[in-house]
Amino acid sequence: MSAHCQLTGRKPGFGNSVSHSHRRTSRRFDPNIQRKRYWLPSEGRHVRLTLSTRGLKTVDTIGIEAAVARIRARGEKV
Repeated sequence: MSAHCQLTGRKPGFGNSVSHSHRRTSRRFDPNIQRKRYWLPSEGRHVRLTLSTRGLKTVDTIGIEAAVARIRARGEKV
């Protein structure tokens, strides 16, 4: 599963781990990605979305119908 949010588009960030001796090694900062199943009343079926926790809160605020419309507007398949 790729670490990106279908709604907000949040992706991993990259940076360095810095040790006590100040040596740097590359690392990646993954967003908190969750898979959640929602009931989509307009289509009469469930949809499973891969969302960040910010995306989950956004769905709670705007509703699943508007969220799916935004995802489809970005060109992703739901």
